[in-house]
Amino acid sequence: MTVTGAAPPEVPRSALADLVLERLTAEYGAAADPERAAAMRAYMKDIAPFLGIPTQARRALSRTVLAGTARPDETDCTAIALRCWELPEREYHYFAVDQLRRHAGRCSSGLLPVARHLVTTVSWWDTVDLLAVHVVGPLVAADPKLTADMDAWITDDDLWVARTALLHQLAYRQRTDTGRLFAYCLLQSGHPDFFIRKAIGWALREYAKTDPEAVRDFLARERGRFAPLTVREALKNIGT
Repeated sequence: MTVTGAAPPEVPRSALADLVLERLTAEYGAAADPERAAAMRAYMKDIAPFLGIPTQARRALSRTVLAGTARPDETDCTAIALRCWELPEREYHYFAVDQLRRHAGRCSSGLLPVARHLVTTVSWWDTVDLLAVHVVGPLVAADPKLTADMDAWITDDDLWVARTALLHQLAYRQRTDTGRLFAYCLLQSGHPDFFIRKAIGWALREYAKTDPEAVRDFLARERGRFAPLTVREALKNIGT
């Protein structure tokens, strides 16, 4: 049985989360710009409402929010992330992702169901890709038993879960499980959705920085199974 559960995770109690959310909603709320928010929401295909805070300003506000707070443990990270995700505006989700990226190395495999919940809730590339590469990837690297979850995720009906499985090794470089990477690409080679086809190409292109010949050889054998978009992405930096 894998650690990934179907039920939404419960929000644990956390005094640190109480403090952070109180500060966060005050700081972000005061910086809201409705005109900019409308433009940001339109650019992100109406996936969620926005407060209208640009990235650099948001990160500066986040530093203010976190000033003088304790270093979070896994319970704190879980509570902060889940509570941020309950708020509608996308900037709160970005804050949660930034926190998880920063502290994923201190978390156990028990965080994976939380990551899956975030991947499958208000799903779009802006949060999913960062969670895949900088949260799920480190969790799997730290606990190889979680590869069983990735083997399940790659064929999940939710395309964002499958995309996460495709991308979770993106930063592994020499540590990439090449057999698993290529197998995942083949499993999803016929997927009709742009975001899966793009992810396959991206994963192959990134691994080509480590072993270009392996990627060339793989596509020489299998390119007929992939969409032209995927092949172009995969070979973008190494040629045919």
